[in-house]
Amino acid sequence: MSVASVARKPPAAALPASCGEVVLPGRGAHVGFVVAMSDQESNALSGLQIASHAPLDAAQRVGRRKCSRCGASRMFYCYSCCALVGLETRDVPSVELPVKIDIIKHPNETDGKSTAVQAKLLAPRDVTIYTYPCIPELDQSAENIVLVFPGPDAMTVEELWEHFSADGKPRVKRLKVSDADPETHSCPIQRVVFIDSTWNQTTRIITDERLQALPHVELKSRRTCFWRHQKGCPDTYLATIEAIFYFLKDLHSHYFSEYAGEYDNLLFFFSFLHKLINKAKQAAGKV
Repeated sequence: MSVASVARKPPAAALPASCGEVVLPGRGAHVGFVVAMSDQESNALSGLQIASHAPLDAAQRVGRRKCSRCGASRMFYCYSCCALVGLETRDVPSVELPVKIDIIKHPNETDGKSTAVQAKLLAPRDVTIYTYPCIPELDQSAENIVLVFPGPDAMTVEELWEHFSADGKPRVKRLKVSDADPETHSCPIQRVVFIDSTWNQTTRIITDERLQALPHVELKSRRTCFWRHQKGCPDTYLATIEAIFYFLKDLHSHYFSEYAGEYDNLLFFFSFLHKLINKAKQAAGKV
């Protein structure tokens, strides 16, 4: 789960609880108990313009396969190698993002419980994952960079332009809304950093001196659709892939044009697993 998805820092997080019965890849970063999905949670994923899940249905029927790189048994993708398993590249959508995204993953964050790998698989040209203490080279003289993390000094997406316009002429990136639309729009940032960690692991990364100069951005409060969350924490804690999706959705709506599903496919795997787990719970009479 992304620690950037909460408006305020919560109380100390509980220790991770053991998880439920459905064994799937990529559970997202925060560990907790399995929860039933309400209609409100399901509605948050309805109406998305997501590519066909038929290849995932077919792969699920075949079952787990060995990763061609490490030999581990996986379903859909190997979270250790960041590689598809039982799927071809053509089976999954490729999403082009308006900014580069760097994800800094805590070394104690279990790969199989992080949804960050889904972002890398679906937007491979624009997403890079680092395992702390490795972090990206952040040259603020060359590009505008923000860290998505809540706090008293964090700004909203809407305030980005003003923040980077101190001299009246912000460094911006010009983007076409589509190939068919020659109109360009301006984005005040070029790179966004997310932290993939539980709250009780956050301090080590957020206090790193290499990140201190980055301005912080916080997300609007949204209710997670993630099927597991930290015990004792509110349902506004988003999985990392959700935090990335909502940030980009807000960025697009504010700086480019009305959002029309441009980044919905970032939830390609997430929405399928959400549906799969719901079905399993319904079959078990737990919903």
